[in-house]
Amino acid sequence: MVFHWRRRKSPQEKRLKVEELVIPNQFRCPISLDLMKDPVTLSSGITYDRDSIETWLEGGNFTCPVTNQVLRSFDQIPNHSLRKMIQEWGVANRTHGVERIPTPRVPVSEAQVSEVLFRLEDSTRRLNGVGCLELVRQIKKWGGESERDRRCVVANGAISVFSAAFDAFARDSFERNANVLEEILSCMKWMFPIFKHSLDSEAQARLGSDDSLRCLVWFLKCGDLSVKQDSMIALRELLSVGQKQVEALEAIDEVSEVVSGFIKHPICPTITKASLMVIFYLVSSPSSTSVKFKSEFVEMGLVSVLLEVIIHSERSLSEKALGVFDRLCDCEEGREEAYRNALTFPVLVKKILRVSELATQSSVSAMWKLSRNHEENVMVEALQVGLFQKLVLLLQLGCGEETKEKTTELLKLMNPYRAGLECIDSVDFKNLKRSF
Repeated sequence: MVFHWRRRKSPQEKRLKVEELVIPNQFRCPISLDLMKDPVTLSSGITYDRDSIETWLEGGNFTCPVTNQVLRSFDQIPNHSLRKMIQEWGVANRTHGVERIPTPRVPVSEAQVSEVLFRLEDSTRRLNGVGCLELVRQIKKWGGESERDRRCVVANGAISVFSAAFDAFARDSFERNANVLEEILSCMKWMFPIFKHSLDSEAQARLGSDDSLRCLVWFLKCGDLSVKQDSMIALRELLSVGQKQVEALEAIDEVSEVVSGFIKHPICPTITKASLMVIFYLVSSPSSTSVKFKSEFVEMGLVSVLLEVIIHSERSLSEKALGVFDRLCDCEEGREEAYRNALTFPVLVKKILRVSELATQSSVSAMWKLSRNHEENVMVEALQVGLFQKLVLLLQLGCGEETKEKTTELLKLMNPYRAGLECIDSVDFKNLKRSF
């Protein structure tokens, strides 16, 4: 028996074959000049690939790229005949490396989204959990099909409608409406990143109501992993755009313990990062409420936990932990707790110029705040771990004005204690480059 072995062609060889093959001009998109996969025709009568023309229109253009005519409408009509011809051509030339062109899904329209959202509002008013769950899952299905569909859903006001639904069902009962509340949070998770400021005042008021906040905290305590993740992300997004919710959270029992628990006992990197941001917003509020939260987090031993996180975590997580650590050093209890920990000064000095510009700012700021207490002891210990050399190097490389002022002040404070105390070998300047 004779076996014939055929070597599989590499992607580079396939691309070369496609380039050698002449693609008919009518199959090429006039914008990208690539083979069209989802041809659509505009009111001007010219056909384009859907992705290319949508990018053109989203850029604020109102004309046809080929004819330069002002478009009477932005409707994109699928050109099924041309698509079938392109698919047939692709099958006939697959030996030349042309990949199979699948039949594209028809994107959701604004009218479809508006209709479903209108029905969802009606189901919310009647507290129809079954009907609401069905409509939310329909929106969720659209969101899973393409980025274009997700943008269409959010652009038609889905976040405001979902926030109102969440508030209504949370006010009615957490336990009885748990399924629909979980589905709403699951959908909102992918809505948040699409528009940075998608939470308008109405959505903030609904999602930030007492009932909604209590429901989110309840999910953090009782939900499964995915629900906890969705709840923490929602809480992070809510606090990032409004400070009123910080005061509302103060009235909820165990909120500090619940949020800090995900830092002490991490179960998921996404939850840990979101938890650090939630804590950062809680302790950064200009209101007096932040003072209470700082004291609570310090009493729970978060200072020591943060130092461990900074040491053992990747850059993004370490940066967030440094930001929270710096905020906790605003209060007297936080500074005392940090001073008593033997890791504080070595860790803060090590992270300067090693993680990111923001991490460097937080490290310098924390050291500057610690110098208020036990100035002589702090300066001596800082010199021993090489802070003076790091700060001189930071000034040479450049930094923000606020960081520059704190760095200069720290150098002046350390200068009287330099004689015989500097640990020159503690910093390796060889090949040191700015990490941001």
